[in-house]
Amino acid sequence: MRRKKIAILFGGCSSEYEVSLQSAYAVATHMDVQNYEIILIGIDKTGAWYLYQGDYADIPSDNWKQKAVCIPAAVSPDKNLHGILLLRETGVEVLSLDGALPVLHGKNGEDGTVQGALELAGIPVIGCNTMSSAVCMDKETAHRLAKECGVKVPASYTIAKAEMRNEEQIMDYGKALGYPLFVKPLRAGSSFGITKVGEPEGLQKAVEYAFTYDSQVIMEEMIEGFEVGCAVLGTEELTLGAVDEIELSEGFFDYTEKYTLKSSNIYVPARISQEKAEEIKETAVRIYRALGCSFFARVDMFLTPKGDIYFNEVNTIPGFTPHSRFPNMLKEAGISFEEILSRLLEMVSDAGI
Repeated sequence: MRRKKIAILFGGCSSEYEVSLQSAYAVATHMDVQNYEIILIGIDKTGAWYLYQGDYADIPSDNWKQKAVCIPAAVSPDKNLHGILLLRETGVEVLSLDGALPVLHGKNGEDGTVQGALELAGIPVIGCNTMSSAVCMDKETAHRLAKECGVKVPASYTIAKAEMRNEEQIMDYGKALGYPLFVKPLRAGSSFGITKVGEPEGLQKAVEYAFTYDSQVIMEEMIEGFEVGCAVLGTEELTLGAVDEIELSEGFFDYTEKYTLKSSNIYVPARISQEKAEEIKETAVRIYRALGCSFFARVDMFLTPKGDIYFNEVNTIPGFTPHSRFPNMLKEAGISFEEILSRLLEMVSDAGI
């Protein structure tokens, strides 16, 4: 039987480029190579695409972009080819694909841009589609849809770049939300550009900082309690991981904390009742369905001291190393890292692609 060609996309024009390298290495080294042929597509920080044919070990150290092992590539717009074009010195070569798994975090990877290019090319995307990816990346849109299906969401105000210097309006928003509050880029991942603002004096600076990451900014009320997450796997029939819990001793779960855990801990399963865990899972499924997610995603929420559940965000391409939250939640439910990948690939096969 012919092995299906599955592209793993890594790198990208994103502040989370380095995280993508770690995730892609883990995926490539845990995939079933007996039934699937791995095609590695590296995207550098400028947005250039390459077919990477070098050692997997050079990916996480960011030593992968070497001329001897990289062939410039581009997505073919021809749906009949459903693949990529290799721009060799001797001419253009077509490499057809059976599917593509973007392991790209943040902007230009998790926001629907790459998914759109792949879908236009007729390449099956292993993950959320273009619309779902874009919706989940936009915090205001995601919150509105979650609220429509009965899930509590933090109060918020969105600011366009033209309003950035309207300090009076921004201060009014801050007063309405109350302090402390959070200022975030509307569409960015891994807590980049986020500031927890404790006093009005720090609000304008936080807004200006968030605008360095996006053209729109959202101000959100702070929800008392702690963050919980739920891994969801599947499209029609869903598999749920154990609910996890983030314990913080200070600040918030920013980029540094996510990857060092210097002053925080992650508990899997969360230290909550079974009944509350089931309620969180049910909420995660409702959000996953409402936002049109498919294949996999991690749904993050807040649990208040009163037991209320608030939606935070959906990560459509969560961290994908054996030590990341998403696989660890599924591991607690009895599903290994290798099995997660096998199930994702089987979903493409089951679709008759």
